[in-house]
Amino acid sequence: MNPTKVFLYDTTLRDGTQGEGISFSVHDKIRIAQKLDAFGIEYIEGGWPGSNPKDIEFFREAVRHRWRQAKICAFGSTCRANADPAADAQIRMLLDAQTPVVTIVGKSWRLHVEQIIGVDPQENERMIRDSVRYLKAQGREVIFDAEHFFDGYRDGPEDALGAIRAAAEGGADVVVLCDTNGGSLPDEVGEITGRVCQELSIPVGIHTHNDCELAVANALVAIRAGAVQVQGTVNGYGERTGNCNLTSLIPNLQLKLGLEVVPDLSRLRDLSMFVDELANCPHNIRAPFVGQTAFTHKGGLHVHAVQKLARSYEHIEPALVGNHQHIVVSELSGQSNVIAKAREMGFAFEKGSPQVGAILREVKRLEHLGYEFEAAEASFELLIRRVLESPAPLWELLEYHCTYIRSVRNRYETCEATVKLRANQEDIYTVAEGDGPVNALDAALRKALIPVYPMIEKVTLDDYKVRIIGTHQGTGSRTRVLIDSTDHHDTWCTVGVSDNIIEASWLALCDSYEYRLRKEGNPQITQINTD
Repeated sequence: MNPTKVFLYDTTLRDGTQGEGISFSVHDKIRIAQKLDAFGIEYIEGGWPGSNPKDIEFFREAVRHRWRQAKICAFGSTCRANADPAADAQIRMLLDAQTPVVTIVGKSWRLHVEQIIGVDPQENERMIRDSVRYLKAQGREVIFDAEHFFDGYRDGPEDALGAIRAAAEGGADVVVLCDTNGGSLPDEVGEITGRVCQELSIPVGIHTHNDCELAVANALVAIRAGAVQVQGTVNGYGERTGNCNLTSLIPNLQLKLGLEVVPDLSRLRDLSMFVDELANCPHNIRAPFVGQTAFTHKGGLHVHAVQKLARSYEHIEPALVGNHQHIVVSELSGQSNVIAKAREMGFAFEKGSPQVGAILREVKRLEHLGYEFEAAEASFELLIRRVLESPAPLWELLEYHCTYIRSVRNRYETCEATVKLRANQEDIYTVAEGDGPVNALDAALRKALIPVYPMIEKVTLDDYKVRIIGTHQGTGSRTRVLIDSTDHHDTWCTVGVSDNIIEASWLALCDSYEYRLRKEGNPQITQINTD
């Protein structure tokens, strides 16, 4: 049984920030909330106003904003044991946040009731009932999160049900069943949620954690059992292994279960990457639906098939979630990979053409040496150009040299590189220092090339990755270097492989600058005054 409407409740700004390494400034939180609101999220949990100054400041800022449709929620707990909610300072802070919705968490597992907060089940139910009733009397929409509900239900169904009945008696608008430890399995979550939906006359929600890699699955079965609100975080951020991942849950709800939960699903990948960017987290390339490799095809048979019929190996159209099909080229490739990838780069080939065969042979030869072109698409485009066009070199290397000196006695360290090359029929010799040999080599190469090709001045290196190939050879192993570059408009990746890390780096550096110049068509050489 699917409900006709499911409400999305985002807790990225509160539960998500409990994940290790996740932190947002007040400004970040406002920007994320605005993005969630524009995307179509109905409830946005902003934080716990009684826990830290940052969350207090967020709610002050949130009051000043006009939200399109989202309701901002303040999160807290029930009143303390043997206390009146009206006299509880934490309850007062929830009201001072001035949000239309207040979410309070309470215990529903007898183990926690007796051994953590140290009260009997009757007092726990009183704390829940009175807290909900008091907040409702202040004109708030109240959501009750039944913490550890599934663990509590397994240990003693009546104790767990007693907690959520108390919330219902207090007037809660929604009771949310929480798999706080993330240890429940889908069949039990679905069965228990169905029983609760029959038991209560108010809406039921679901809040799952991902400790068993089942948070999304558990949320889906709860919805099919009758839950009408689902809580989660963008990209699955959260404590330990994270929360229910909304970027996976939402497309499953909309595309698989037919529940329209957001107006424009094609903005999903943009939302995912936006939150990653503000969290300063690398985007998970293997994330379902929104990851870079979610619709990537590598094997030759697969590529051949998707070129004929995309849905033969794609469960949805990538554009529905703002993603796109991606073909990679490797030693597993066939001609279909080369043709499809080349087409993305503006080259048109017929299957069976000698050029395709030559490109494929060169790819397999280089990958046997340790190259890989899956990420280094700029180097692959240069490979195509070299096979097809044999273009004249933009410069000729004559010599380069790197030195690193460290004097412990004199507390002195320096790294210097020299580059000698020929460009525009002139020999150019440059010297530069850097933080390390690769940085110094890059500085010397740039110093040599910029007078000839001024556009290189816009290019900067974004990332540098080293991979050791064939580690059984120890220090004699081959090295693969990947370099990400940008001109602050486009980004590209190049690769170099050698027994020598400096040589591998040099090859990747040269590819990076050559790629940028080749993209201009015919690079214009600036005349050098050698007088």
